[in-house]
Amino acid sequence: MWILDSCSRNGEVEFWERGRGGRHFAFPAHPSFLLHLPDPHSHWELLEGLGSRYRVEECRFRTVYGEYEGFSVHAGKEVAGAVERQTNYEAQIYNADLRPDQCWMADRGVFPCSEEGESRFSPDFACPLLEMEISVRDNPFAPGPVTTLEVSCDGRKERLGGSERVILSDIGGLIRAFDPDVILFPQADVWVPRLVSRARGYGIDTGISRSGRFRKLSGKSYWSYGRTEFRVGALIPDGRLLVDTRQSFHYRESGLPGILLGARLTGLPPNLTSRFTSGTLISAYETYEALRRGIAVPYRKSDPEAVRGFAALKAADRGGMMFQPLPGLYPDVHEIDFTSLYPSLIVRDNLSPETLACPEKEGFLPTVLAPLLALRKETKSRKGKDPRYAGMDGILKWMLVTCFGYTGYRNAKFGRIEVHEAITGHAREVLLQSRDIAEELGFTVLHGIVDCLWVQGARVADLKTRVEKETSLHSVVEAYDWLVFLPMADGSGAYNRYYGRLADGSMKIRGIAARRGDTPSYIRAVQQEMLEMLRTARTIPEIAALGTSLRERYREARENLTRAPPGTMAIHRQVSTLKYRHACPEASAVQACAAEGIALSPGMEIGYVVADARTWAVELDWKATRIDVGYYRKLLEKAWDEVRFVVEEAEKAGRRGGSTV
Repeated sequence: MWILDSCSRNGEVEFWERGRGGRHFAFPAHPSFLLHLPDPHSHWELLEGLGSRYRVEECRFRTVYGEYEGFSVHAGKEVAGAVERQTNYEAQIYNADLRPDQCWMADRGVFPCSEEGESRFSPDFACPLLEMEISVRDNPFAPGPVTTLEVSCDGRKERLGGSERVILSDIGGLIRAFDPDVILFPQADVWVPRLVSRARGYGIDTGISRSGRFRKLSGKSYWSYGRTEFRVGALIPDGRLLVDTRQSFHYRESGLPGILLGARLTGLPPNLTSRFTSGTLISAYETYEALRRGIAVPYRKSDPEAVRGFAALKAADRGGMMFQPLPGLYPDVHEIDFTSLYPSLIVRDNLSPETLACPEKEGFLPTVLAPLLALRKETKSRKGKDPRYAGMDGILKWMLVTCFGYTGYRNAKFGRIEVHEAITGHAREVLLQSRDIAEELGFTVLHGIVDCLWVQGARVADLKTRVEKETSLHSVVEAYDWLVFLPMADGSGAYNRYYGRLADGSMKIRGIAARRGDTPSYIRAVQQEMLEMLRTARTIPEIAALGTSLRERYREARENLTRAPPGTMAIHRQVSTLKYRHACPEASAVQACAAEGIALSPGMEIGYVVADARTWAVELDWKATRIDVGYYRKLLEKAWDEVRFVVEEAEKAGRRGGSTV
C-alpha cells in the first residue's frame, strides 16, 4: 500500500493510503523494550517483580558495540524509566522510546510514500497525489472572525466570503468533495487549530481530517547551532498531508518531492517530515536503518566522553579550517566544493562510535550514510535539468549537514564527541592537502572555508582530478566570471560575505543584505535590482561601466524611502528570550505583541517596523503606520556599501589598466 499517513494510538498502529477515500488500516502494536544488566544476579528482585507484572523473556540482541545477553520486557517507556532509576542507571535500556508505526514498517521492510518493490534510495518515484491549496487573507495573529478564504484545486480558484460560519461550511464541503491527499496552506499550523475550534463551535466539520480526528504536536523552543529556535504547535489530520508552506523549512527548501523523499528515508509520515528539523530526520533515518538491520537503539547513551588531558583536548577540538581572503574583486575564479564533505569523511575513514577503539570493524554510521551520499550525488547531477530533483537534493543536503552535528550531540543515539572531533580533524587535513596541490599546480588560492576552496589559474580540470584522486572525495567545480570578497569593519576580508557572476550567467550570493532573512523587503528589492544589473556584466570593465547607473539607483531608492509603505520596512527576527536587560527593538516588539494579546515563546519569529530608533519604539508589521527614516537610510546605505565596493574596485582596476588580484 502507498502509505500517506501513519500514527499509533490505543494500542494500534494506523495507516492511511493515498487516493480518494484514503483506505484506513489498523494493526495491533504492543510496547516493549530490551534490557541489559551488567550483573543480573544483583537485581533478581527487580527481574522477579517485572516478571510478575509483565511478560519478560531472556534473549540476545545486537548493538553497534556487539551482542548482549538480556531480557525482552513487554512494557512501555514509563516502566523502562522506573527500571533505570531503581538500578541507579546501571541498566542499559534499548528500543524504549521508538515510534510504533516506524518500528512496524522497519520490521516488515516497508516505508511511506512508495509502491511495492521500490527502492528507498531511488530518486525516480512518482508523486501521484491530489493537491489543494488554501489561504486565509486575514492576519493570523489578529483577533476576530475569518472574513476571506481562497481555495485552489483541480485548476480552479474560488474565493469564499460571507459570515465565518458560511466560510467554514463551504470549505468543509469543498474538501470533502475533492478529497485531496495534500493540502498546501500558508500558516496552516497557526490557522488550522483556530479554524477547527471555530468550526466545532458551529457544529461544522472542516473536512481537513479524513477521520475527523487530529493528533496534537506541541510547540516547543529549543537550542540549535547557537540559536534559539521554535517549532510551532500543530494539529495533524488523520489520512491527509497538511503542509504549512510558510513555516515548514523543508517545504521552502525542498518542496513536496523533498518532503516525500524524507518520509521514504526515515519511515516517518510526511506530516512529521515537513515539520521536524533536519537533525530529527537524520536521527530517524539512522533509527529506521538500525531497526531494519536488527540493531537495538539505545534509550540513553552509555558511552560518555573519555577523560583526556588538556593538551590532547586542545589538539582535538579545533573546529573547521579557514583561509581568510583579501577583500577585492577577482576575475576568472573557480570554486572547488567537496560534496557533503563531513559525511563523506565518515564513510571514507570509517568514523563511528564503535570504531574508535576498533578501527578495522565496519562502522554503523559509514554503512548507513553511504547510500545517502550516493543518492545525493545522483540528485545533485540531475537538479539542473529538473527542479523536482533540486527539491530532493535540498532535503538530502540538510540531512547530511546535520549528521555531522549529531555525532557530537550529547543525546544522539549513535553519536560520540570523539567522532565529531575526528571528522573536523580529517576535514582540516583535506583542505590543507587541497591547498598544497593547488599551489603546486600553479594556482593562486584566494579563500578556503571548511569544504570549499577558491582559486585562480588555468587547467582547473587537472586540479579537480588530482584533488579527487589524492583525497578519494567527490567534488564539484563552479566557474565565476568574477567574484568579490567583501571587507569587514577592520578592513580584513570577511569569511562568509561574497558574491559573483557564475559562468552560466547566474549570480551566487552569500551573507549580504539580499540573502539575510531580517532585511526589510524594500531594501532587499533595491539590492536585488542592483545585483541583477551586475549580473549583466561579464568582465571587470563592464562592472565599472555600470557605476553611474548603480549610483543613480541608490540615490533614487534613498529619496523614495519616505514614500515607501511602512509594511515594506518590516524586520523579521527570532526572539531568543522574552526578557531583555537593555532597550532594543526586539524587546519593544515583545512588549507590543503582549499588548496585542499575542503569546510568544523563545525562538518565535516576529515582524516589526522601527518607528523611533532613539527610544527603540516599534510597531508590529501588520499594523505599522510610520518609520524612522534615518534608521532605514542607514540600513539602505549598508546594503549599498556591499554593491559600492565592487563598483569602486572595478573602477580602480580600470585606472590601473588591469584587474584586482
